[in-house]
Amino acid sequence: MMRPLSALLLAIAVAAPLPAGAQNMSVLNAARQAGQVGERYDGYMGIVSPVPDSVRRQVGAINIKRRNIYIGLGTRRGVAAQVAGIATGCELLTRVQVGEFYMLAHGAWRRRAPGQTVPLPSYCGN
Repeated sequence: MMRPLSALLLAIAVAAPLPAGAQNMSVLNAARQAGQVGERYDGYMGIVSPVPDSVRRQVGAINIKRRNIYIGLGTRRGVAAQVAGIATGCELLTRVQVGEFYMLAHGAWRRRAPGQTVPLPSYCGN
């Protein structure tokens, strides 16, 4: 669909909260591994289950940065930010690890099981 995404994914990784650096990311990664947060089909991170306010703020900060990236990418590609986000969501869904949660367009959270891949929607070009 919208290739190459590697530059965008690098930008997303760089857009992670930097003030408290590694500590923020380790808290967020722990929340992801605990099934409290996950990746959504639209390129945003979501809250799966109750989380501390600090995790909620980190997810919000990441999503704001992702949205800004999608706006810029959409402008350069001549598409809406939502389209850029969904295209990136396809790539992010391929990176969901076993035990982590993800959400497809139907809106229900699912946990990736051992031996399974995340079933990508047809619009992902699979």
